[in-house]
Amino acid sequence: MTAVADRSLGPELARIETLTADTDVLVIGLTSSENGPQLAPADLFGDVLTEQVRAELLDALGAVGAKGKPEELHRVPAPAALANVTSVLAVGLGATDKLDAEQVRRSAGTAARALTGTELVATTLSGIDLGAAAEGFYLGAYTFPTFKAKSAPKPEEQPVLRVELLVPEPEYGVLELLRAQLVAEAVATARDFVNTPPSALYPAEFAERARVLAEAAGLEVEVLDETALAAGGYGGIVGVGQGSSRPPRLVRITYAGGPKKVALIGKGITFDTGGISIKPAANMENMTSDMAGAAAVIATVLLAARLGLPVTVTATVPMAENMPSATAQRPGDVLTQYGGTTVEVINTDAEGRLILADAIVRAAEDEPDYLIDVATLTGAQMVALGTRTPGVMGTDEFRDRVATVSRAVGENGWAMPLPAELRTDLNSKVADLANVAPHRWGGMLSAALFLKEFVPEGLPWAHLDVAGPAYNTGGPFGYIGKGGTGVPVRTLITVIEEIGAE
Repeated sequence: MTAVADRSLGPELARIETLTADTDVLVIGLTSSENGPQLAPADLFGDVLTEQVRAELLDALGAVGAKGKPEELHRVPAPAALANVTSVLAVGLGATDKLDAEQVRRSAGTAARALTGTELVATTLSGIDLGAAAEGFYLGAYTFPTFKAKSAPKPEEQPVLRVELLVPEPEYGVLELLRAQLVAEAVATARDFVNTPPSALYPAEFAERARVLAEAAGLEVEVLDETALAAGGYGGIVGVGQGSSRPPRLVRITYAGGPKKVALIGKGITFDTGGISIKPAANMENMTSDMAGAAAVIATVLLAARLGLPVTVTATVPMAENMPSATAQRPGDVLTQYGGTTVEVINTDAEGRLILADAIVRAAEDEPDYLIDVATLTGAQMVALGTRTPGVMGTDEFRDRVATVSRAVGENGWAMPLPAELRTDLNSKVADLANVAPHRWGGMLSAALFLKEFVPEGLPWAHLDVAGPAYNTGGPFGYIGKGGTGVPVRTLITVIEEIGAE
């Protein structure tokens, strides 16, 4: 594995065998049981959590009402036997029989968010799952202070600086920790893109930042500007972008890692007003996140390279700003997608599928073995599945495979159908297709059926609608703060790793 950092805003992660002098906080796991809370793990750290220390901690935690419920936090003074530790933070893990990597990840993230202003933290959560603990601490400590001028975080508000993960022996978990850190950095890169406001991340700037990162990693990059897009027949991208003074781009990044080929496509609408079919003003500011699919696939192709995976991965990323103006496309216009399909634009706020269609056809020209597209595509995704569950559609076998991986890594994807009866609702009276159906039913599914028209027959394909999961507008939870979440980077990279192992 090659570790070439493209981001350094997270805490330093390190494996240690014994506690460092002057550890500010020791984070331990607390499980719930019929006999009351129990410390975990019990087997790896006898030199640190001796029987006496465990008994004293359980007494102290019982006195403050700790139950071991998931992500519950209780902080107590360190027992005298932990001479190098100032205090102990117990984080709930829930019932032992329900404990898995995702719960460790969430609990570590919850602990990290509670430890602002702390310089040095050690943890025994690494004894349950080192990789999950590392990812949780890194992502839970994530912040995005770039645009804070007069309200920059005070020292006591700064994220934890260093997390030491206790391990039983020197070589324990070396590769596991390396992978966890690289994955967490990639998720953070996607979050950074999503959290950057549209005034600072318009199509040309987004393309340039992607180019700089890709070239620094030694990857092949191609960027098409508005002139090249028009000349090349990318009618969907040009049509969506023509209403903005900041013209569109198409970015292609290729990591040539092996014989199997995976095509990634990500929706890159840097801001979405809805165009002429303008959105309501309330909450429109959240449309800064409408390029989260693009952010995820860019971060993933960079991550595949850093991990040295034996797979060729190409990210094809259409970027545009959807604005209303005298030059914007109108409802009723007909455009010609890349590849020749004509589309009647019924609603200019259904713009994501138009730019994705161009990108899918272009990506398919590379004859990939698998194709995955990611988009904050429909509000219907949130109506159907809520804000934390991506909808996964596509060819049956590959759809189910991606959804299974998504749940396994804690990103919660759920397989959804593509009902044949909804397809006829996309027929147009003047063009090959209409970009929306004439009703609200199954909006997420209809959008995927539109995309399906551009995917070659027989190509394993998965479409992830992450409209809600990619951007958290509610309160922080687990390792997720407000704003960009980085979903579904961890799903994508795990699927690619599986393909590489075929």
